[in-house]
Amino acid sequence: MNVYAIRVIYKYEMLRAVETWLQSFASPVISTALYFVVFGSAIGSRIETIDGVSYGTFIVPGLMMLALLTQSISNASFGIYFPKFTGTIYEVMSAPVSFVEILIGYVGAAATKSLIIGLVILVTAGFFVPLEIAHPFWMVGFLLLTCVSFSLFGFIIGLWATNFEKLQLIPMLVITPLVFLGGSFYSVSMLPPAWQTVTLFNPVVYLISGFRWSFFEVADVSVGTSLLMIMVFLSLCLLVVWWMFKTGYRMKK
Repeated sequence: MNVYAIRVIYKYEMLRAVETWLQSFASPVISTALYFVVFGSAIGSRIETIDGVSYGTFIVPGLMMLALLTQSISNASFGIYFPKFTGTIYEVMSAPVSFVEILIGYVGAAATKSLIIGLVILVTAGFFVPLEIAHPFWMVGFLLLTCVSFSLFGFIIGLWATNFEKLQLIPMLVITPLVFLGGSFYSVSMLPPAWQTVTLFNPVVYLISGFRWSFFEVADVSVGTSLLMIMVFLSLCLLVVWWMFKTGYRMKK
């Protein structure tokens, strides 16, 4: 294992985030504050509690997941796409570095940045609503799994994309709607029975449900099912990345 190569890639990606700290870290904090003003105040004044949890507190896990998913994909996809765009990807590919080491460097940096953003949002939420985490260990576990899984997914998008527009295509048209329709700001049990069944086909429901359980011990689906879905998604992403590197998909052109 070439630890030096991993450290170089990781350090470069983290330095890029520091140089653009306003966009990387300040923007999610401002967005979270606005969500609390709009949803917490406007809607929260009409919905007092959900499953015994005040509405403003209830939406915290959903807000964190919204930021984690979009930021993980964005950081990882841009991180690997930019070397393709500039042509420096060939230098990386020709260096004595395996695809595993490249993957750890880029995905590790993207996951780290997303994790920091998630923790910053959690602290920000604490200024607006009272927070108590019932299962801190499980909360951190879900946080790490989500960051790594969707950083891998973003890495795949970065390899697949042929222009900057495609980098935003899936996050904007697929991921964000799935998060909003996945119980971020409401409980699935509040929907009519038919729509509850339809919602269970949304994979993001399982992420948000498991994460929310770690906070309030309230979940739309079982914790075991949530963990299983995350592990399946993680495994599929690893398989796709391995195939891309093995075949040189969108890297040898």
